[in-house]
Amino acid sequence: MREILYAPWRTEYITHEKIEGCVFCHIVAHPEKDEELGVLYRAKYSFVVMNKYPYTPGHFMVIPNRHIDNLENLEEATWLEIARLTKRGVKLLKDVLNAEGVNIGMNLGAAAGAGIAEHIHMHLVPRWQRDTNFITTIGNTRVYSTDFYKIYQKLRKRADEYFGG
Repeated sequence: MREILYAPWRTEYITHEKIEGCVFCHIVAHPEKDEELGVLYRAKYSFVVMNKYPYTPGHFMVIPNRHIDNLENLEEATWLEIARLTKRGVKLLKDVLNAEGVNIGMNLGAAAGAGIAEHIHMHLVPRWQRDTNFITTIGNTRVYSTDFYKIYQKLRKRADEYFGG
């Protein structure tokens, strides 16, 4: 018997208009498209945006506004803001999505696994006990239990409360 896995939301990945240049710089330049682009919050030096192709539902990133490919040359004020937003983002994921744990980290450079190596970014990945299964391990396939936009709306509704102030 042949099993078929449907993922209609992935159609957007194939048919969506491709962004020229750095996708993160595109987000910085277009605050009027925050909902379309999945932006949760904008701060002075950085912003928080959902990962459109997440590891788990609720996966988002904290990204400096400045296009920079290395952490060592990032301005101290920007790094401190990213650290503060990361800390508050962990609390948001635990409180709003009931995450039992959170992976945080940066892949600095293509050799370290960065998908967008030219613009550094911090990942926050919510985790739950037993959130992986055979299809992830053996089939190299992810199955999400909820819709991306439902998660975005749920987090966006509370983002200012957690990230602001």
